[in-house]
Amino acid sequence: MNQKNHSSIAHTLYVALGLLCVALGAVGVALPILPTTPFLLVAAFCFARSSERLNTWFRGTKLYRSHLETLNRGEGMTMPAKLRIVGTVTLVMGLAEFFMARAWLMKGSRSALIGCAVMAAVWITHMIVFFLVIKTCPQNRAAAILTDEEEKAL
Repeated sequence: MNQKNHSSIAHTLYVALGLLCVALGAVGVALPILPTTPFLLVAAFCFARSSERLNTWFRGTKLYRSHLETLNRGEGMTMPAKLRIVGTVTLVMGLAEFFMARAWLMKGSRSALIGCAVMAAVWITHMIVFFLVIKTCPQNRAAAILTDEEEKAL
C-alpha cells in the first residue's frame, strides 16, 4: 500500500472515530452512565490529526468549550466538571464492583475477586489524578476563559 492510500485511510478513520466520539460525548451529557469528557478528548485528538476544518469546528462547539477548554489551556478543570466525571466513574465502576463481588460471594469466583481488586485500584487512581494531579480551575476563571474565546470568535 502506498503512502497516499495509507494517509487517506488514516484520515478517514480519524474523522469517523472523532465524529463517533462527539456523538457519544453528546449523549453522555444527558445520560449520566456514559462519560462525556473521555469521548471528547478522543474526538479532539482525532480531529487534530484528521482535518484543520473539523478541528476548528470542534473547538468552537459549546460541548468542547464547556468540558475541555480550560483543561486544554493548562488551567485545569472546574470542580463541577471534576465532580460530574468522578460521579459517573464511581457509579459505573460501583456497578461493576457490585456484580463482581456478587459473583465472588455467590459462586466463589476467584477471578471476580481479582477483578474487584483491580477495579478498586483503578478507582483510587482516578481519585488521585482528578483531585491531586489535575488542577482545579475556579468557576470565575473558567467563565472568563470562555468569554475570551467567544470574543475571539467574533
